[in-house]
Amino acid sequence: MNKQQKLLTFNLFLLTFVLGTSEFVMVGLLTEVAEDMKIAISAAGSLVSAFALSFAIGTPIFTALFSRFSKRPLILALIGVFIFGNMITAISGSYGLLLASRVITAVVTGVLIGLAMAVASETMPPEKRGPVISIIFTGFTVASVLGVPLGTSIGQWGGWHLSYWFTTLLGIVSLLASYATIPKGLKGARSSLKKQLRLFAYPRIVLAFFIPALSIGATYSVYTYLAPLLQDVLLVPAQYISLVFLLYGVVSIFSTLIGGKLAARHGTGKIRFVFLAQAVILASLFVSSGSLVGGLISISCMALVVYLMNSTMQLYFIDWAGRHVPEARDLASSLTSVSINVGIAMGSALGGFVTTNMKLIDLSWSGGIVAVLAAVLAFINYRLERGDRSASAFKEEKGLSGQYGESM
Repeated sequence: MNKQQKLLTFNLFLLTFVLGTSEFVMVGLLTEVAEDMKIAISAAGSLVSAFALSFAIGTPIFTALFSRFSKRPLILALIGVFIFGNMITAISGSYGLLLASRVITAVVTGVLIGLAMAVASETMPPEKRGPVISIIFTGFTVASVLGVPLGTSIGQWGGWHLSYWFTTLLGIVSLLASYATIPKGLKGARSSLKKQLRLFAYPRIVLAFFIPALSIGATYSVYTYLAPLLQDVLLVPAQYISLVFLLYGVVSIFSTLIGGKLAARHGTGKIRFVFLAQAVILASLFVSSGSLVGGLISISCMALVVYLMNSTMQLYFIDWAGRHVPEARDLASSLTSVSINVGIAMGSALGGFVTTNMKLIDLSWSGGIVAVLAAVLAFINYRLERGDRSASAFKEEKGLSGQYGESM
């Protein structure tokens, strides 16, 4: 890559780091928000659910609507809206205003993620697309490792409002970096919303959409309740639980980076094995939780496989749309992040059901079953892809034979 492409990659990484910090920091501030607004902790928790739901519903629609615009001015404008949304969050004095600001920020976040992936796909050399997209995804992981703890500490020290002034400042930095690095001339695709949403009329896209959703759901059924698992099953002292989360975050960074290398080496043919490994790792926690060391090893391995499929699925959606529905490439580029948010919601719901009706440790094997389902869908999708390639090769060979016969 040349210098401009390297700077662009760093900026897109910075953008996802900023977006991830703004999204995830609320999890660390629920108690402060609930006390300040005199609402139940469950009402504060619904802000997280509302963000994920708005992200999942709004992202495809608004990505399709905005895809006709050139990417550079669109990204700059949306970062401006992101900054405005964080400012409204920072000054919110009522639950209604706070909820509205989070919904606006969620939709803008989803569209920006899709645009970041589209820009990377269009500007990077073909052999570098997978690694670059994995670096962009790493911004979210680094946000959970560094941005969220920092934002939470700021909120605990100076009030939760100050945390969102911090994310507002990060947004301004990202705006300046984007202005300097995003190239001009990245045109949009002029197409109606109806034509772009035609992407979802293809069963293959719907099937592929649920692959990352089930994989992330499998992990998040356990991860959502990791703190009580650590405390009540592994008997980790409360003061050390944050260190385990830090360990998980650091290992998951490697998961994203390895996923980029996997995508560059025909990842669609390999991710079904990744999901089977994920199922074994999740189920192993049921046995390894008998010892602290064994349990921590299972949790570390869980973090190592959690994001291996991200880059592969991102490129799959973009390339598939490019072949079949070119006007929906920007929309396709948002599907991985949308699917991940759906998976987080699914996994959290499953975890809630299991913890209510079973034992905490039963989260392990129930999450493993969901990972097996992801492997089954990945296997079906891979067989369908192989069938398509074989049919294309046969038609091409037949066409060449016909041409040769005519020349004779």
